[in-house]
Order: sequence, then structure tokens, then C-alpha cells
Amino acid sequence: MDHTMRWQKSSFSDGGEGNTCVELAAYPPPTTLHLRESDTPATVLTTTRTPLAHLLRAIRTDSL
Repeated sequence: MDHTMRWQKSSFSDGGEGNTCVELAAYPPPTTLHLRESDTPATVLTTTRTPLAHLLRAIRTDSL
């Protein structure tokens, strides 16, 4: 069994030089989500879909 997280970069990443993006991995899929910034890959935030969806909704609607 492969226990390696497969990190995906945000489609909104800068794309410029250096590490300037947010990465997400689902492990074990699809229940637990892991987020990190590419410039500090050792620091990982772990959450589930519902709290992340609430955060993203609040960011989009500027209701934080």
C-alpha cells in the first residue's frame, strides 16, 4: 500500500520563481485534507472537508 501523500498545487499559484503556492493532499482519501505552503513544506495544516469549505466560503464572501 502506498502511504505517500500526493500534493497538488493550487491553480491560483503564482507560477513565478520560488515556492509561492498552497498545496493540498487528501490522505487517507477523501476524509482528511492536508494543506501546506510550498515554501514551508514541513508545516502542515490538517482538517476535513466541511471546515475547509466553510473557510473558503467565508474568504470568498469576505465574511471573516
